[in-house]
Amino acid sequence: MTDHATPNLPSRDFTATVAFYARLGFEEDYRSDGWMILSRGEATLEFFPYPDLDPYQSSFSCCLRLDDLAAMMAQVQSSGVPDARKGIPRYHPAAHDPSGLTIAYLIDPDGTLLRLIQND
Repeated sequence: MTDHATPNLPSRDFTATVAFYARLGFEEDYRSDGWMILSRGEATLEFFPYPDLDPYQSSFSCCLRLDDLAAMMAQVQSSGVPDARKGIPRYHPAAHDPSGLTIAYLIDPDGTLLRLIQND
């Protein structure tokens, strides 16, 4: 196994978090009262309970570096998450960034920003 890191993200409700991420192709690998792990291929997200989180005040974020950003975006679009500039959840379509990367943005129901980055 190679070295890797997994983001630890807040969840106001594990059941709602699973439902949202399942529409994006993630599966539940582990759950207890105090921790949950979801995965999609090699991508792993870990969640801790944060029932009082105000999603509009959240400053949590992470990057998911993906081999097939287009496939992920197709799942995001078919999941019903709106392409919008306000509201939670929402996404912003993939675009070429001045950094040279292609990046899309997804905000989950708990206000976490996921930067979806195409691997080169």
